[in-house]
Amino acid sequence: MRVITSTAGVAAAAAILLSTGYALSTGGAARPASGASAVGAVSAAPAPAASSAPAAHDTIRAASVSTTSTGFSAKAPARCRTTGLRARVGRQDAGAGNRYAPLVLTNTSGRTCWVYGFVGLVLIDGRGDVLRTRTRRESVTPHRVTLRPGASAHARLHWTVVPTDHETRCPASARLMIIPPDEVAHLEVPFSATVCDDGRIDARPMAPGAGL
Repeated sequence: MRVITSTAGVAAAAAILLSTGYALSTGGAARPASGASAVGAVSAAPAPAASSAPAAHDTIRAASVSTTSTGFSAKAPARCRTTGLRARVGRQDAGAGNRYAPLVLTNTSGRTCWVYGFVGLVLIDGRGDVLRTRTRRESVTPHRVTLRPGASAHARLHWTVVPTDHETRCPASARLMIIPPDEVAHLEVPFSATVCDDGRIDARPMAPGAGL
């Protein structure tokens, strides 16, 4: 993966995301409350009623104090962060001028995390220039996908390779910038495709698994 270091490239990418209405936000996962309770007891046996022995020899038997913890603390999974994810675009399926491919995010961290919602996308050509990109969110209800270490989730991508209306040719991309759901840092992967209709890519929300 390669990170765009060009100030102009990043600025252009940001402008594209803003123009398409893509919103970036951050959030966190709630942690369950924890608690503990303790029980203890002290008992003593009385000294004999009558004794000629010195008081120093009186015997007092005391039970030890014991504390039992009945509470526990468990940390709920947090949102998957860009630094703990690896991205790739799977095999493209072709049909009647349309293309479909899974955009796969894999949890490379050592902890369980979750993804929810839609990714942000920016097309980049072979010279490293940002191409016009319109990411359209399909009307599919998103669901939280929990990823154990090594597990994957995918978003189905769809685009057309047939020029529309005013287009005489469609630009070819070489790479794809990917912003995971609710993140601001991005990943960049190889993506050789011709995307028409002014760079429109239809994207579904994240779903379990790596295949369509």
